[in-house]
Amino acid sequence: MNILKDILYKVAIESVYGSTEMAIEKIEFDSRKVKENDVFIAMRGTISDGHGFIETAINLGAVAIICDTLPAVIVTGITYVEVKDTNVALAYMASNFYGNPSSNLKLVGITGTNGKTTVASLLYQLFKKAGYKVGLLSTVKILVDEIEYKATHTTPDSLTINYYLSKMSEAGVEFCFMEVSSHGIHQKRTDGLNFVAGVFTNLSHDHLDYHPTFAEYRDVKKSFFDNLPKSAFALTNVDDKNGTVMLQNTAAKKLTYALKSYADYKAQILENQLTGLLLKINENDVWVKLIGTFNAYNLLAIYGTAVELGLDKLEVLRLLSELESVSGRFQFIVSEEKITAIVDYAHTPDALENVLKTINDIRTNNEQLITVIGCGGDRDKSKRPIMAHIASSMSNKVILTSDNPRSEEPIDIITDMEKGVEVQNQRKTLSIVDRTQAIKTACQLASYKDIILIAGKGHETYQEVKGIRHDFDDMKLVKEFLEQLHK
Repeated sequence: MNILKDILYKVAIESVYGSTEMAIEKIEFDSRKVKENDVFIAMRGTISDGHGFIETAINLGAVAIICDTLPAVIVTGITYVEVKDTNVALAYMASNFYGNPSSNLKLVGITGTNGKTTVASLLYQLFKKAGYKVGLLSTVKILVDEIEYKATHTTPDSLTINYYLSKMSEAGVEFCFMEVSSHGIHQKRTDGLNFVAGVFTNLSHDHLDYHPTFAEYRDVKKSFFDNLPKSAFALTNVDDKNGTVMLQNTAAKKLTYALKSYADYKAQILENQLTGLLLKINENDVWVKLIGTFNAYNLLAIYGTAVELGLDKLEVLRLLSELESVSGRFQFIVSEEKITAIVDYAHTPDALENVLKTINDIRTNNEQLITVIGCGGDRDKSKRPIMAHIASSMSNKVILTSDNPRSEEPIDIITDMEKGVEVQNQRKTLSIVDRTQAIKTACQLASYKDIILIAGKGHETYQEVKGIRHDFDDMKLVKEFLEQLHK
C-alpha cells in the first residue's frame, strides 16, 4: 500500500486541502476506472478535460484528487492537491508508485522521425544475443525480457511505462530500450524517468497535425536531450542538420555518428545489395543482413550505443552481422516468379524517399518498381501531395490507396494526394480506394523480377475505418496474391 505523501515526492505542489498521510490503492486518470481508495488525476486532454470528471471520480470512491485548478466545491473528507501541471505530476507519481523502476535498470531513449523502432528493436535483439536480460518499449511491441505484451502507442502513458518498467525490474532486466515520441515528450510522459542515454536518429516532416510548426516539433525533441542527466550520454546523427541542435544544451556526454561527416562513430557503405550491406565501421568491415543507407545509419547508432554501454567493439560487430530486420521495416519476400515484394512502415515523405532511393540504388532498371501508397486520415494533410509526388517521381507505376482513413473519407485523402502528381507522372498513377484491391492490382501488374513496394502501414495488422479496426496485414495479403496469381 502506497501513502499519498510518498507518491507526491518531487511533484510541484501549489496547495493542499486535507491530509496526505492516507493510503492509496492505485492512481487513475480515467474516471471510469476509479475504485475505492484511488487517487484521481484530472488531466487536460485534446478531447476532454479530466477536471470535469472530478465529481464522478469521488462518487466512484476516489479519496484524493490531483488537479491544476481546484473545483468550486470542496468535498469534506476528500484530499485535494493543486499542482502546477497534472501531466508532470502523473509522471512523477507513477514513478514513485512503482518504486522508481527506471533507476533499477539502464534505460535508453531513442527519438527522431524515422528509425526509432528499428534502433530500439535491434538494440534489444543485440543485447539478448549478448546474453543480457533486456526490455523493449516500442511501437510494435513491449517485451519484458522474453514475455511479449501488445503496444498501443509509440510512447505509452506514464502509468503504463512505469508498470512495465517495474515488471522489468522484478524480472532482473539490466537494459531497456525505449522509443520516445514527440507526443510523449510534449505530454511529459517521460518525465521522472532515469535515462542513462538518449539517441537521436533524424528529423523530417511529421506530426505537424499535432505540432503547429516544424520548429516546435524540433524543440520538443531537443527538450528530451536538455533533460538528460550529466551521468548519461547523448548520441546524435550529425549528418542530419538538426543533429547538433539536439546537443546544444544537454549536460550529458556528447557523442556523434555519421556516414558523411566527421564523427565519433563513422561508417562507410562498401556494398549495398538486396541481400545486405557491407559496412566499414570505425576501420572494421562488417557484413549485415539489413539493406539501404537509412539502415546504415540505424546500425551505426546501434553500434555506438552498445559500445558506450560497455560492450566489446569486436563483439558488437559480430552481433550486428546476426541481426534480422524488424517486422514491417523493409521486410521483403521473393515469389516463385522472382517478384520481390517489400512491406515498409514509411509514412512520412522522408521515410518514403529513403525506401525508394534504397530500392532504386540496388535495382538494375530492367525491372519495374510498382509502389502502393496511402496517407492516414485525421493526420497532417500537408504531407499528402508530397508523398504522392515522391512515389510517382521515383517509381515506374504508382497506386494511390487507403492507409488508415480513420474518420475521413478515403477518397478525400486520395484527392489530396493526387494534387502532388505532376502531369508527366499522371499516366503511370492509378487511384484505387480499396487497399486490398490496390495490393492485388500491384501483383497483377508485376512480372518476372519486378519489385512491389507497399508502404505506410508496415507491421500493423489492422486498418482503422470510422473508429473500427478491421484485420488487415499488408505482408499476408501480398504473399497470398503472389501465390494465387503466379501459380
